[in-house]
This record gives sequence, C-alpha cells and structure tokens, in this order.
Amino acid sequence: MEARPTSLEKPLKIARQGSFFIGGRDVSSAALGEIKPYPSSGQIVVDQIYVRFQIPDGKTRSPILLIHGCCLTGAAWETTPDGRSGWDELFVRMRHPVYVMDQAWRGRSAFDPTIINEVREGRAPVNALPVVTSASKEAAWEIFRLGPRYPIAHPGLKYPVAALSALWAQMVPNVAPSLDARSPTVEAISALSQREKGLVVVSHSQSGIYPFLATKAGAKEISAIIAIEPASCPAVGQFPDRSAQPRILVVFGDYIAQSERWLPRLEACRKFVDSAKAAGLDAVLVELPKVGVFGNSHMMMQDTNSAQVATIIDDWLAARHL
Repeated sequence: MEARPTSLEKPLKIARQGSFFIGGRDVSSAALGEIKPYPSSGQIVVDQIYVRFQIPDGKTRSPILLIHGCCLTGAAWETTPDGRSGWDELFVRMRHPVYVMDQAWRGRSAFDPTIINEVREGRAPVNALPVVTSASKEAAWEIFRLGPRYPIAHPGLKYPVAALSALWAQMVPNVAPSLDARSPTVEAISALSQREKGLVVVSHSQSGIYPFLATKAGAKEISAIIAIEPASCPAVGQFPDRSAQPRILVVFGDYIAQSERWLPRLEACRKFVDSAKAAGLDAVLVELPKVGVFGNSHMMMQDTNSAQVATIIDDWLAARHL
C-alpha cells in the first residue's frame, strides 16, 4: 500500500493553533522549596495535562488525540529525527484537528515536587521518593525493536538510525510508575473527549491501555481507539463501555517474532481483538508485515515509511466515515 499524497510540498494551512491544560488539582504544602523572600509554603497545581493543537483550514474530519508512550513526550509525534513531517502534521493535512498530549509528570505536564523536598528536608523517609525510570540507549534499542542488541540494527529496519541522536535527545525520565491507580492522563482523555466530540484516541506503547480505561470509566464520546503497539490490551471480555462502543484498531510492526518482550503482547492483543469481534464490536488487528509493509520498529511514527503507516490508519478511519 502506497502512502496517500498529502501535499507535503504545499504550505500547511491551518485555521487555528494553540495549547491549553486539562485537569489539575490544588495541593497545599510547606515543602515548595525556597524562593527568597517568599515562604516555602502555599498552594500549587499538580496533575495538570498539557495539550497543544492544530485545526486544519476548511472542512474537517474527526479530531485525533496523540498520546506518547514511556520515557517520551508529545515530541514523539512531531518532526521525525531525520527531519520529516510527523504524524501531528500528516493527520492535519488529512483534515483532522490534531491534539498532542504530554502525559502526567512529563514534558510540559509538570510533576509534583513536594515529596522530593519533604525527603530533602527530613520530613519524609527516603523510600517515599518516587521511582524515576530512564531508558538507556541499550534498553531502548531492544524495547523499540531497532535491533537484537545495541547498536546492531535489524536487517531492513526502516528507522532512521543515522539520526539516532535526535531520538536519544527527546527521551525523558519517566515517573509514571510512581503515580497511583487514578491516572491523571486517563482522566484527561475523558475530559478532552467531552470537549471534542467524536474524538479518535491514538495511543502508543505504555499509554496503549489508557483510552480503554477511559471508556471503561464512562467516556462515551470517543469514536475510535487506535492502539499502536500497546504494552497491554484489555483482558479478553473486558470491552469498552457498551453505550460507547468505539471502533478499535490495534497496529503492530515488524520483528515481533524475534522479541521476547513483544511477542506475548501481540498474542494477548490478538485474543482481545478476536473476543471483541465475537462480541459484535468493530475491532481490527493490523500486523503490518501481513499487509505487505515491512521493516517497522516500535517507533513506527518515526520510521522512514511513517507516512505510509499513517495512510493505513487514515484509510481505516475513512472507511468508517471518521
């Protein structure tokens, strides 16, 4: 399947662009750090989620929300490491309003510093500190399926390995494992779906399960869930809220059979999709090599054929009038 022309040689025409924050809660603390002459106590806002958007000029289609995975920010969807248009731009050119979110405690969605200061000042034990995870180049290489081990690439890999320095630069510490079960990111998805009716939620990797959790919690305005190599799919029989019934597309790339990490995840998602279809839901699993598209890594939105993969997704949406 060839990538649909998106007139990349033409100027990008947008009606509006901007940013906003969703959610957040006030926290009172006496451990805010010192900014002389002000006291280190007071109120701050935490758990707010940063969202930026672009609205295409003219008639628009269903709005799309892009949510990044572990150890990344919304930059994962922007200009690719080798300088090509990211999915944030490609979907705008396909006439979708596009929203890009930074997950809670990452990027421009600020973290809560109070526990760090409380430990530093002796008010809390050291084991109260949040767990902060940073993916090493060696770990990310295998997690992203760039190759069997760092720095050896898979034969036929479509990731722009010559531009790897740009990938390493966009990776950030991940505090998500320290958040409690009430994920601010899931709540933000629900809130945005109320604001933007018919929202299509595109999740990736660690965030893959989030739109399913949002619909299970009652988000009824999500028209479709597109999970790009989700770290986990819902368990068999755990479907989105019946009153919502979003369409479901799950996409996996290449080299899965060589990955002890991703093969069981693919198999679990296959079982979920099969059970969803048997229950009457519109659910599809696309394994890119099975449709003639080879060489894709876990970071398919940055692969050299990222426009082709975006077209596959957009064709699926168009077939459902989204």
